[in-house]
Amino acid sequence: MKQKVSLKELVGTKIIYAGLIAAYYWMWARQDWHSGYDAIQNAIFLFTIVFFILQASRIRRYSKEEKDQQAIQALRRTDAVLLKVLAAAAVAIAFACAVTLFDGRMAGYALVGTILALTVLRTILFCVMDGRKGLPAET
Repeated sequence: MKQKVSLKELVGTKIIYAGLIAAYYWMWARQDWHSGYDAIQNAIFLFTIVFFILQASRIRRYSKEEKDQQAIQALRRTDAVLLKVLAAAAVAIAFACAVTLFDGRMAGYALVGTILALTVLRTILFCVMDGRKGLPAET
């Protein structure tokens, strides 16, 4: 793993963070228990530790490299668009809770699902916007 760390890689690994958040929320919010849950919880916990260690080394390496300013600008544009999408999703979830379509647990699942969906959408949108660099601007 001596190759350069790209911003696309760091943005893409945020999907794993979101997946871990969803997995931990499932572990905390579920109300049933099966014998296989112990193995699932232990596997998720071990994966989290290993992933964080590997990710810390990749982030440290990225911080020492020269930054791609066009990729950073594309990421900022992507984040600006998705902030508006997140606001709309939060309003929709709050409205669903207000009219008692969701209870607290379901609202949590909706929020965690929104985080996971936005993370995937962020990666896709960033790859599309970053892939357009070097192209002439449309007027």
